[in-house]
Amino acid sequence: MYRENPALSFVGQKPFTYGEMETKVNSLIAFMEKHKIEQGDKVVILSTNMPNWGVAYFAIASMGAVVVPILPDFSEDEINNVVEHSEAKAAFISESLLKKFPDKEINFIVKTDDFSLVKSEENFSYEEGLKPKKSYNVAEDDLASIIYTSGTTGKSKGVMLSHKNISFTASSSRKIQEILPNDRFLSVLPLSHTYENTIGFVLPLICGACVYYITKPPTPAILLPALKEVRPTLMLTVPLIIEKIYKGKVMPAFNDKWITKSLYKVPVLRKKFNRLAGKKLMRTFGGELKFFGIGGAKLNKTVEKFLIEAKFPYAVGYGLTETAPLLAGMAPFKTKLQSTGPKLEGVTLKIHNPQKYTGEGEIWAKGPNVMKGYYKEPGLTREVLTEDGWFKTGDLGIIDNDNYLFIRGRSKNVILGPSGENIFPEDIESVINNFKHVAESLVISQKGKLVALVHFNREEIEQQYQHMKEEVTHYVEKKCEELQHELKVFVNSKVNRFSKIQSVKVQKDEFVKTATKKIKRFLYS
Repeated sequence: MYRENPALSFVGQKPFTYGEMETKVNSLIAFMEKHKIEQGDKVVILSTNMPNWGVAYFAIASMGAVVVPILPDFSEDEINNVVEHSEAKAAFISESLLKKFPDKEINFIVKTDDFSLVKSEENFSYEEGLKPKKSYNVAEDDLASIIYTSGTTGKSKGVMLSHKNISFTASSSRKIQEILPNDRFLSVLPLSHTYENTIGFVLPLICGACVYYITKPPTPAILLPALKEVRPTLMLTVPLIIEKIYKGKVMPAFNDKWITKSLYKVPVLRKKFNRLAGKKLMRTFGGELKFFGIGGAKLNKTVEKFLIEAKFPYAVGYGLTETAPLLAGMAPFKTKLQSTGPKLEGVTLKIHNPQKYTGEGEIWAKGPNVMKGYYKEPGLTREVLTEDGWFKTGDLGIIDNDNYLFIRGRSKNVILGPSGENIFPEDIESVINNFKHVAESLVISQKGKLVALVHFNREEIEQQYQHMKEEVTHYVEKKCEELQHELKVFVNSKVNRFSKIQSVKVQKDEFVKTATKKIKRFLYS
């Protein structure tokens, strides 16, 4: 149906079509057959985003082998553990990541950049135009992928996803947002994460759309020209991206002059200013954006209010790697402030043991997208999957009268107050992150006291002292000390009595994060 349509491409290059992609996939299956890869074998993809990533993925899955995607920012030890634990037989690796791969005896290592051989037992090269020697009968419940999570709580687990898990989620997501064959996706998140993999890769390809990749990390210098050239109609991002744009571009424009800063405080005028800013933001993103998906972490409330008033086509979703990933979501202009939307069609959500007065409890999910379990971890699997198929998400939330889901935070992150109160650090962090010069924060409990670890945007502060001839470092340090005290007063004026912080500590370096830019809390608590 889509044979002549563009399928996958780097920005600035000619896309290859769906017909050309089929040829490449078949050629790669024939190549893997010669290298003795069989149904059920595990094959690693350790690669930056590129069109050939998708070719390798479909070739592995189409012959009934199992894709083991590894996040490019995994350490050498983490990569070694994944390769050993998964018992990988072969690997597709981008040239830039070859040095991180362990020296293992496997059937082959091939560069995703051009499918050239790096190492092999059988010296057969990839040839375009070859066809598989046999056909493969792949069942929907067969294992398609093992995704090793880079979680916020420590140990990586191999999440086993079936073909049905992934295809159900992709197909059901079409009911949230219509995707047409002439749509263009710009991919900025790692393909080895299930969010980008299912929603930003499998979904557009089953709809005949085209996905574009950038050759370098999405810094403004790389992203802005790409947006101008591709003019994407759909994008998937994480909150950190739009929050940085809001704090770095939108707010400075309003705070630049005393008069605009004063006028912005008037609600009616604020909405007009935000609407104008929204139009400018749309132009920045190429002018044709109809869906700007935000997932992976909670969106800052102040930023979301701006997006609503700006009439920017943002959408929010919620899910986990274990649910391939989507459980709930909503389309642009059907959003509700701080909600992740109603459940995905075909999925059942419930709040387990809700509190009497708040209705709050752990979110449990059931549906065709719930994983098969954790690879080689039956004990861990039993901890999260009930005998009758409910998956315990570990997230706390409520469902309102319109069946919209609201996430309160991770149950493991909840801090118990002195009188047994539930304190959600994410709520306090949301307040902290709206304070001037704060880049990011983490609230933890130390010896029964709430402590805020805060990373200030030192570049912003340095700009204030650029006119000084002396070394600015002294002034930046002094300003950070002043901000610590101001921040504590500010936060404690905004939160309830048992959520007040006792101290603020400066975190000089950025926090270590997961692929979806969530802070790895276990490293700091």
